[in-house]
Amino acid sequence: MQFPPLVSALALLMLSQVGVIERVETADIERNVSVGLVPPYSTFHNRGYQARVSLTLQSRGSNILRSTRFVHRQMFKTLSPTAILNALCNQFLPANVAAIIYINNKEHYGRNTASSQYFLQLARYLGIPVIAWNADNSGLDQEQGTKQSSLRLELAPSIHHQAAAMLSILQRYNWHGFAIVTSQIAGYDEFTRAVRDTALELQEEFKFSILNTIIVRESKDLEELANSEARIMLLYCTKDEAREIMHKAHSLHITGKNYVWIVTQSVIGSDLETVAADFPIGMLGLHFETSSMEVMKQIGRALEVFIRGAELFFKAYNHSKLSPQLSCEGHGEVRWDHGELFYRHLLNVSFRLDEVPDYLAFNSDGTVKSAQLKIMNLRRGNSAKQWEEIGTWRADQADQLNIKDIVWPGLSHVPPEGVPEKFHLKILFLEESPYVILGMPDPITGKCSANRGVLCRIAPEADIEGMNLTVAQRNSSLYQCCSGFCIDLLEKFAKDLIFTYDLVRVDDGKWGTIENGSWTGLVSALMNRKGDMVITSFNINSDRESVIDFSVPFLETGTTILVAKRTGIISPTAFLEPFDTASWTLVAFVAIHATALTIFLFEWLSPSGYNMKTVAPRDHKFSLFRTYWLVWAILFQAAVHTDCPRGLTARFMASMWALFAVVFLAIYTANLAAFMITREEFHELKGIDDERMRSPYQFEPPFRAGTVLHTNTEMVLREHKPQQFRYILRYPVHNVQEGVKMIKTGELDAFLYDATVLQYMVAQDDDCEILTVGAWYGMTGYGVGFRRGSKYLDQFNEKLMQYKDNGYIERLQRFWLTGACKPQKQHKRASEPLALEQFLSAFLLLGCGILLACAILACEHCYFKHIRKQLAKTDRGGCCALISLNMGKSLTFRGAVYEAQDIIKYHRCRDPICDTHLLKVKRELDVARLRIRELEHQLGDPGLAPSARFLASVRRDQRAPVARRPEWGLPSAVRHHMYTQQSAEFIRPHPDSYAAHRVQQRPASVEIAELETVL
Repeated sequence: MQFPPLVSALALLMLSQVGVIERVETADIERNVSVGLVPPYSTFHNRGYQARVSLTLQSRGSNILRSTRFVHRQMFKTLSPTAILNALCNQFLPANVAAIIYINNKEHYGRNTASSQYFLQLARYLGIPVIAWNADNSGLDQEQGTKQSSLRLELAPSIHHQAAAMLSILQRYNWHGFAIVTSQIAGYDEFTRAVRDTALELQEEFKFSILNTIIVRESKDLEELANSEARIMLLYCTKDEAREIMHKAHSLHITGKNYVWIVTQSVIGSDLETVAADFPIGMLGLHFETSSMEVMKQIGRALEVFIRGAELFFKAYNHSKLSPQLSCEGHGEVRWDHGELFYRHLLNVSFRLDEVPDYLAFNSDGTVKSAQLKIMNLRRGNSAKQWEEIGTWRADQADQLNIKDIVWPGLSHVPPEGVPEKFHLKILFLEESPYVILGMPDPITGKCSANRGVLCRIAPEADIEGMNLTVAQRNSSLYQCCSGFCIDLLEKFAKDLIFTYDLVRVDDGKWGTIENGSWTGLVSALMNRKGDMVITSFNINSDRESVIDFSVPFLETGTTILVAKRTGIISPTAFLEPFDTASWTLVAFVAIHATALTIFLFEWLSPSGYNMKTVAPRDHKFSLFRTYWLVWAILFQAAVHTDCPRGLTARFMASMWALFAVVFLAIYTANLAAFMITREEFHELKGIDDERMRSPYQFEPPFRAGTVLHTNTEMVLREHKPQQFRYILRYPVHNVQEGVKMIKTGELDAFLYDATVLQYMVAQDDDCEILTVGAWYGMTGYGVGFRRGSKYLDQFNEKLMQYKDNGYIERLQRFWLTGACKPQKQHKRASEPLALEQFLSAFLLLGCGILLACAILACEHCYFKHIRKQLAKTDRGGCCALISLNMGKSLTFRGAVYEAQDIIKYHRCRDPICDTHLLKVKRELDVARLRIRELEHQLGDPGLAPSARFLASVRRDQRAPVARRPEWGLPSAVRHHMYTQQSAEFIRPHPDSYAAHRVQQRPASVEIAELETVL
């Protein structure tokens, strides 16, 4: 396969040993350095190329390159892959070239670029660095962002430089939005990527917006650009392709005074005076010199870079050689190992120049830092259009752009705005709060105030035909003020997209449904081209989308149900409603019984209580039923007499129950207030599939539901719920306001319509008498309607997405769709019974009290069995009584005596002999007490006072209540047997004689001591 001439006249000129072999007597090291040169094919300029190389070597005066010998060879006019490969294998590799200088000033593109790319890729594969200056650098990307280097230095301005220069022009004239137009020229994707990357880098200081990216394969592809709002075009293609593109653009009227085309070097070319007829005056372009003189200059500059790079390499690696030793025959290396290292030294080369730009250096990707481009302007010359230089762009300067006067499109002296000129739209609407709200204009001026919205026509066009517009606008029956959510959104659209509009109400006042096989309302008006677009609460559904276009939804909605709240009466069981059934059951049948049984059990187990006996202690009035009385009294905090337990554990358990009662009553009282007020009742429907909606006749009276006809709700119900729809047709409603009124008056039980509209009506209701219930059905959204294939659709979609992202739609929603009544919260106003888990902590408290009481019971038994005996020996002063009276009593001797008396008095024997003996002992005790009194009198007569201990003991006995003697309840025979007649007659009637008789028998002191011992 033979390639065509390389850019019509390119040959491969190789200077093998340039092309040189140099011998240096430095440190006895001989260095041979070779470089290959690929200049443009030209028989006339071959001598000039060789002369430029020789002049550069002589003027350089390098310590490394002192003598040079050239071998000049003329190469082929045509190149094929085989020819390129043979040139590398037979010419460059045998000469051991350390680098290749590739110079090309031809701009024919196409296959020429493919040949160049193939040659450079082979050099890269071999590891040989390339120093290039290529006017046709469209397809020769530097492969930015890849790990492997391209091994190429580019002296000419790259595609990235041209993209940056174009965006600098846009930034200078404050043009934010633009379109990218390319052909399928080699490297078109690289150009698009370069523009995007550069715009992203500048995003912080200037916000760019790429409105369209169009690849022109056919002339009709530009029709998309005609429908776009882009007014600034960046064109990248060949010169021939630009002629066809601009011819089509001219026919589409996108080359006028409001359109600016900025083109690359590939469109302008080297011939600045030959311009296509369809190129509009005022075009801007980028250009750099590609003449033969420039080629000579760039050859010398490339050779200078090579020499300086070799010097840097030898300084760093003194004993190394720049000799690849590669071969295509298989006996040499396949890739030069030091090629990457030598390339990095070439990349570090920088030196000053004697011209503009004044220095040469490279970026990390191999592109030149000081790239310079000329800014060209297409003007009308003496006889024809021609490109004229009006400024420059420098990549290495802060103020990169320097531009003089420009002739703008349409021969204007001021730049265009760069945005679409105003266009006019006829916009249709239908009122519905809060999206479009009608209000009266000023009766004098006929205009709307700032807070009343914009003027809109509500009458048919036939009614105002022939009337003066100013007079008509003052007539409120023809024009009114429109405001609301959608009007604010429309104003935002008009400001951002720069258009004017007329707002007109649809003639038939219908939303748009199919009646008798044809569309009505808003849909029909769009289809019949009576308007350009529709903006209101316009529901998107599949039937409408089949005949008109919709924007992306700006708000979600669905179908919901509106019901009325009605005031009920207080329930007879309202006092039970603070808690649910489970809670009452747990309190009444578990907590109360468990607490009562626990308190009595602890009292029975306590040593201070029953002490696990079946008979209650003396003066202890406490039983199981009295425990229940105590529990109920504590629970309801009743001021009644109750008996308290004696045991510490039982008392603690009663305290824990009292704490539970406090918590329980606090919760009950707080929640009871909500149930004792008048309750609100309403039909709590689950949704459109509720039983009352599906089978209304099963209820008495039948459940009544209605909706507005000729709306999206009707279309949804007709298609998806035909059974409910047939019943709903019995209760037709003309508009939303009428439906709300019928709900309040009781004419309807439920009203079905758009959810967001009904929520707004609920929020704005003064008396908060209505609310929405149930789940939404048939989820959809509101969108802006357009005629099928409208050119404005994409613009509005893009703006809507921006408004959603920046929160503008949300701000409108908060402003227009809120009110005093909250539809989502009203159904929660009615109180609900408290479930068990809502006050479970009170029962946990009671359970913890039972466990702690068990621990206290164990401590009480431990005290009486083990600790009491030891404590009685140490507590001589009765200090424990300060802590507990029962504890102090249990530790004293007197307490032991009382305990023994209780045992004697209340002990019951199981046989009569034991009872008789016990009664005898008690009788003797009573006789002893009487004898003690007699002895007191006898001791007092002669002046002998008894001991203080004795008197104190006797007085305590006298103050003690006389217990009912057990023998009093016995038969008289038994009592007579116990008291002998002799003893009774002597003691009772003659106590003095009996005392004297006893004194004579034994001394009083001895008898007193005996009595004290017994007691």
